[in-house]
Amino acid sequence: MSEGLVCITCPLGCHLDITRQEGGGIAVSGNRCPRGVKYAEEELLAPKRMVSATARINPARLSGSLGSIARLPVRSTAAFAKENVMVLLDAIYALNVELPVRRGDVLIRDFQGSGVNVIATRTILATAASFGRLTPVHKSADK
Repeated sequence: MSEGLVCITCPLGCHLDITRQEGGGIAVSGNRCPRGVKYAEEELLAPKRMVSATARINPARLSGSLGSIARLPVRSTAAFAKENVMVLLDAIYALNVELPVRRGDVLIRDFQGSGVNVIATRTILATAASFGRLTPVHKSADK
């Protein structure tokens, strides 16, 4: 039985034809470079995904008006096994991030022994406590 896949590793976008072989391997044709074979093997035999989400900012640190920021954007530092992405998302959604937080801060380290960390992708500093507002810091002020 043959399957089709479009390779996304380079701009060529080769249409790959994949045939599953006895013993669990695959045969790939239609690729115009060696990366197509590697992509098909990874995608069909051990698919992984980058994970991007938002995490809750600890409400105890927030008083008054939030402005427009109530959640912190986060991402994985590497691709994570597709079959376990929902487990990682559950862990991200369970976070209560303490402020201040800087872009690149590790919020979850080595999730389930995978070597994948979850990091903040935005710097948010708690400022002007009497106003209860959060102020995002511009890129030039990040670490």
